[in-house]
Amino acid sequence: MQKYNQTIYEAVGGEAGVRQIVEAFYPKVQANPLIGPLFPEDIDPVIEKQYMFLSQFFGGPMLFSEQYGHPMMRARHMPFPITREKADAWLQCMREALDEIGMDNELADMVIQRLSGPAYHFVNTP
Repeated sequence: MQKYNQTIYEAVGGEAGVRQIVEAFYPKVQANPLIGPLFPEDIDPVIEKQYMFLSQFFGGPMLFSEQYGHPMMRARHMPFPITREKADAWLQCMREALDEIGMDNELADMVIQRLSGPAYHFVNTP
């Protein structure tokens, strides 16, 4: 992204792009037998929090912190048993969502790379 001198947030299309990503992503998560059961049936609040977090995480407005304080994402995920396989499944759902919305492969690779660090950092169960 640096060669374009813009943030991932800008590269994915800002507010509309992040919203498109999360709305394509969560149906895949819910359908995934490994990680779907970790999420509530009413997924709308999760989608909204993810939208706010990803906006901030990708270099856009600090929506999550303004609403909820410091993200402390590892602590927020500790109550859930997260294995490396579940992190892989989460990232695979994201990859499928990025493919579904027609994101350029180079940009999609950057998004997945950016999300891989936190995804594996949340692993808390062997």
